[in-house]
Amino acid sequence: MTVTAAHDTAQAGEGSDAIAKAATLIEALPWLHQFHGQTVVIKYGGHAMADEALRAGFAQDVVFLRYAGLRPVVVHGGGPQITEQLARSGLSSTFKEGLRVTTAETMDVVRMVLTGRVNRDVVGLINRHGPFAVGMSGEDANLFTAYRKPAMVDGQAVDIGLVGEIGAVNPGVVRALLADGRIPVVSSVAAGEDGEVYNVNADTAAGALAVALGAVKLVMLTDVAGLYADWPASDAGASAERSADAPAAPPGQVISQLTATDLQAMLPALRAGMIPKMEACLDAVRGGVPQAHVLDGRLPHAVLLEIFTDSGIGTMVVPDGVQS
Repeated sequence: MTVTAAHDTAQAGEGSDAIAKAATLIEALPWLHQFHGQTVVIKYGGHAMADEALRAGFAQDVVFLRYAGLRPVVVHGGGPQITEQLARSGLSSTFKEGLRVTTAETMDVVRMVLTGRVNRDVVGLINRHGPFAVGMSGEDANLFTAYRKPAMVDGQAVDIGLVGEIGAVNPGVVRALLADGRIPVVSSVAAGEDGEVYNVNADTAAGALAVALGAVKLVMLTDVAGLYADWPASDAGASAERSADAPAAPPGQVISQLTATDLQAMLPALRAGMIPKMEACLDAVRGGVPQAHVLDGRLPHAVLLEIFTDSGIGTMVVPDGVQS
């Protein structure tokens, strides 16, 4: 091949790459128009929070949303980090129906890890790309007010300590931050009217906040590809959220879209790892959020793929009567 021919071939290849990139941008155009100025609540957790490359990619995605004219809000958990710190402190981790038994001593660790460490870490990742992220907890300005939540074991209520269910959301402080162009990053602890501080499931917190803010989307990042049609046969992935040694989810058909009623019918067959996520999605769409998504956070840039591409990924929950 001559030098000129090689040069022409290289230019052709570069041109094809450029055209493909332009096509991707054009594909995003209607979604940019539809979601401009709208609030998106993202629950951040699972493997996406532990892997360095995924952490960096998540921060880029959130800042991209901000520059694209959306108003992202991040709600995060930190179960593995809490378990690790409890072990370092000589405290055991006990679970009932997927909920951490939380003594007063355990709650001190939960509060320290979620608000003092994980929250600051997420804020720092985002702020590498601009002065946008502001960290807060559900305690700040009484964003979340919680009450004690028992675990239901064999139909019986079992006290599991300072585990809370959200009773009220006061989103004024989050709205103020969004109006100022900031990205609120919220840890899932909440104050109770009884003066206690409660450990609240981050999935539940994200769903409640999405409703209170009138969000256009609730996005759950997790460690499975979505909700499987043959659940619980493909439940190994959900178990991976509870144990790092659990096997990866076997191949199965992921439901791309289902209605609130369809999801309600599936809930009794789900297991602990997936229950709070899907319940939060259900409550969100029944509370006025048009779309709730469960995405595989192990997939780089999962958030952008869901919001700005025609095909989307994961499982989308919509209100009854909505057609795909």
